Amino acid sequence: MEMRRSRVLQKLRAGEVVNCYKLNLSCGRAAEIAARAGFDCVWADMEHVPNDWSAIESQIWASKAYDVDCLVRVARGGYSDYIRPLEMDATGVMVPHIMSLQDAKNVVHMLRFQPVGRRPVDGGNADGGFCGIDFVQYLQQANRERFIIFQIEDPEPLDELEAIAALDGYDILLFGAGDFSHGIGAPGQWDHPVITETRKRIAEVAAANGKFAGLVGPASEVGKYLDMGYRFFSIGADVVSISTDCRKLLDEFADQVSGR
Repeated sequence: MEMRRSRVLQKLRAGEVVNCYKLNLSCGRAAEIAARAGFDCVWADMEHVPNDWSAIESQIWASKAYDVDCLVRVARGGYSDYIRPLEMDATGVMVPHIMSLQDAKNVVHMLRFQPVGRRPVDGGNADGGFCGIDFVQYLQQANRERFIIFQIEDPEPLDELEAIAALDGYDILLFGAGDFSHGIGAPGQWDHPVITETRKRIAEVAAANGKFAGLVGPASEVGKYLDMGYRFFSIGADVVSISTDCRKLLDEFADQVSGR
């Protein structure tokens, strides 16, 4: 028995580009809709969204049913908060607000098995095939087929960015422009020179250290960031899609009513 292979990692390692869709809603059916549409990855959130573990588990199940990766952004906390999504068979974990090299090292220590880290072991969960995967094979496959994303979304880690990028045990550096703009005192100023330079720098240091760069943005802007070196793109969200569609329907309805 083997773990399900990561669709995200397969594509990135083959030099391809990955797309992702963010879920704020807790419903497993929302994950299924996105997975059925054909996204490479759905992103379930526990940092800013009051999801419980049963909601996350249902989204992992729904994603796997369509051979789509489920990425869980964890809330910063103890090691159980970090490893539980992986034990539920999430394909990736995103850790927000990496603040320093030591912070990044601590995350790898908690999320990777030996020889990279010291993640606590319990193969009796979904990721270990409920003890159906050989113990040593489980450790090796988990290190190879599960991805870790560091979010760089504050100015503080920039002084150690090259050292963070060079660290073994993670896969993707994702630039969080929203919090970063807030952190530098320029909220929402997406063309601010520090944001522009940091976005470019993250792509460069990721590539220089054999990692992948990721960001959040509209699908219409993917081309320019591909040229910059980005390969992982979160290009939409359920709440945005629903809100946009609701407004569009109401505008169409109002046009029809006012025209009578």
